[in-house]
Formats: sequence, C-alpha cells, structure tokens
Amino acid sequence: MKIVIQRVAHASVVIDGKTKSEIGQGLLILLGIEQADTTEDIDWLTHKIANLRIFNDEHGVMNLSVNDINGEVIVVSQFTLHASTKKGHRPSYIKAARPETAIPLYEAFLQKLETVLNKKIGSGSFGADMKVSLLNDGPVTIIIDSKDKQ
Repeated sequence: MKIVIQRVAHASVVIDGKTKSEIGQGLLILLGIEQADTTEDIDWLTHKIANLRIFNDEHGVMNLSVNDINGEVIVVSQFTLHASTKKGHRPSYIKAARPETAIPLYEAFLQKLETVLNKKIGSGSFGADMKVSLLNDGPVTIIIDSKDKQ
C-alpha cells in the first residue's frame, strides 16, 4: 500500500455534485492498493498514521499526532499512486489491485483506522469520479509505502 498524507486546514470530497465527506483540521489520505497488499500492510500503515507527529506543538515544532490535536481524517482511494511511468508516456497501472481485491482492503483500511484513531473517518467512494478539495497546511505532504518499511 502506498499513501500520500496531506496535513490540511480543511478538505472535502464531492461526488456527483454532493458532498460525501468534509473535515476541518486533520489529514487527507490518498490510498493506493496494489495486488500484493494484505492486512499486514493495513496494520502497519494505520499504526504509522495514528502516531505520525506532523502537527505543531505550542513551540511551532511538528511534535503532535492527529489524535493529539483531535483532528479529523478523510481517506480517498487512489489507484493511480501505483502508476508506472518507466516506459512511454501513458502510465501503466499493472501493479494496482483489481476491484475484487482492492475494495475489501480499502474497507478494511477504513475500519482499522477508525478503530486505531477511535473516531469516525470520512471517505470517498471506491471507483467514483471524485472532486477532492483541500487546503494543505504548511504545506506538509508525506508519502509512505508499506513495502518500504526499512
């Protein structure tokens, strides 16, 4: 699994002109699932997200987690994170998981993150044409790949 975490002042997901999810200060997480991913990837990433200290403390130092600031979270599925651009000019998505694999893992990721953070998580809709809006705070953007733990 590969994620892009953006620290946001606010973010929203709109589908067919209707707001599906909306948050204030917190994290917007783009989640890419590949064929080789398992629940072990979910466990590792959700623990990493919950404890990632990327919010400023009273001294302006990034020393607080999303839980420490009582922040909110939106997770959006993003298969294009697994694009291969090595050959030609059209990205290949061969590593991205097929829906029959990706959907259950996406739903399990949302459930596990809610459990780990002990709060409701906003989301997009898997496979939908989504309009994602955000105000990146910092800007702070971090990429984490569960296959690159070392």
